Amino acid sequence: MDGKKLLIPAGVLSAAYLFAIKPNRKREMKDFDGVLYAHRGYHDNRSEAPENSMAAFRKAVERGYGIELDVQLSKDEVPVVIHDFTMHRVMRDAEDRPVSGKVEDYTFEELQQFHILRSEEKIPKFEDVLKLVDGKVPLIVELKIERAEWNPRVCILADELLKNYTGLYCIESFNPMGVNWYRKNRPDVIRGQLSDRFLFRSAGNPVVLAFCQSLLFNGVTKPDFVAYNVNYPNAVSRKLCHGLYKNTAVAWTVKSREQLEKAKKHFDLYIFDSFDPEA
Repeated sequence: MDGKKLLIPAGVLSAAYLFAIKPNRKREMKDFDGVLYAHRGYHDNRSEAPENSMAAFRKAVERGYGIELDVQLSKDEVPVVIHDFTMHRVMRDAEDRPVSGKVEDYTFEELQQFHILRSEEKIPKFEDVLKLVDGKVPLIVELKIERAEWNPRVCILADELLKNYTGLYCIESFNPMGVNWYRKNRPDVIRGQLSDRFLFRSAGNPVVLAFCQSLLFNGVTKPDFVAYNVNYPNAVSRKLCHGLYKNTAVAWTVKSREQLEKAKKHFDLYIFDSFDPEA
């Protein structure tokens, strides 16, 4: 009798967990197959084509690679393409010094005073990137939304541009609220949940990090794909989404040919960086 009592809660918890991680099963992503995706464009941060620059996107298009890129807002709410929320890692001023502050601290005009690393490239408008790509290769658009400060404006303003874009694209975000905004407001757009082993790699509320790491918001946000850190293919929730629910699995970020071959056992689509897959 006692054993049966113990089995009931375990079964309920298991069912609740499987429901919580259940992604969208209605849509496939065949149109995105057969293409490798250049992380932040086909870039080299030691060159004149650094990450998330027009030069890096142009090189990706020339080589026929899909593009993964990052969108956030300037102070005057212009959608711009840059990865970090802070400026110091990749942005330099006229005297080649790291720039302080966040992207959102500067208007778009002010951002144009700075250059990306060793290049003369500037932070581009998302609108200009869309014009450059013009449907020639598929896009994976990451919406940059800080977890602690939910603001739908980046979703709204990026989507205003994407509504008029005729090329193939999907969106993704680490923040489940961004994925959920697309579920509610643009259910026709393919959406993805980015994830990682946050408890081992990130600071923040451990409960929130655990939920995000374990994809426990999937039951609400219903992502069409899960993009997970390629170094953790055996993360339980990721494996169940892919194996049990047949959800498309995207690997980020593949950094060698050897890693790419290993990733093919676990993932369907691949975002690469730091090597030439066709060399």
